[in-house]
Amino acid sequence: MASATILKIRFPSDPPSDGRRARSQTSRDKIVAALLQLVEGGDLSPSAARVAEVAGVGLRSVFRHFDDMDTLYQEVSERVSAEVMPLLDEPVPGSVWKERLMNVVERRAAIFERIHPFRLSTSFKRFHSAFLTEEYRRTLQLEASTVEALLPEHILADALSTRSIKVVLSFQNWHALRFEQDLSIQEARDVVTRLLGDILSRLAD
Repeated sequence: MASATILKIRFPSDPPSDGRRARSQTSRDKIVAALLQLVEGGDLSPSAARVAEVAGVGLRSVFRHFDDMDTLYQEVSERVSAEVMPLLDEPVPGSVWKERLMNVVERRAAIFERIHPFRLSTSFKRFHSAFLTEEYRRTLQLEASTVEALLPEHILADALSTRSIKVVLSFQNWHALRFEQDLSIQEARDVVTRLLGDILSRLAD
């Protein structure tokens, strides 16, 4: 299944007044955009040479702006996070915790669709990168903590229920539905909603 365009990274809109600095920032932005373009196109482990080619810069330029590929991925990760965090920070609507949790399904579907290729790329490359390994752990923790924040104490005390809810709302589950079972966004959303609803129907308010 072809991936939808997922990221609309905002690059600096006000270049520095100094022409050299402006050109340097432009080259840096092109390199970041090239990595995202390659990953989005299915190359989960693009080489520095390929990034340079797509960016339209020399290979030396890549390593003039970034010490290594880890540093480049760190910059991309920061920009992806800046794009996604406002969605995570929005208050979840709902008068009771079960309603709020159900409303998270739509939001997570949107976020997971936007970050999917980059998340797969970093997961693939993390075995060779200390930074990406730590970033992967941090992302999993953030994913879990944003669910826990919506659960009342009596549910948090129930480890099995808490784990079940986290699995249903996880990126791994979304990936399996969308890209292993080849479901549409709506079909995957319906499955997650049904699974989550079944779990919540068994739990006390």
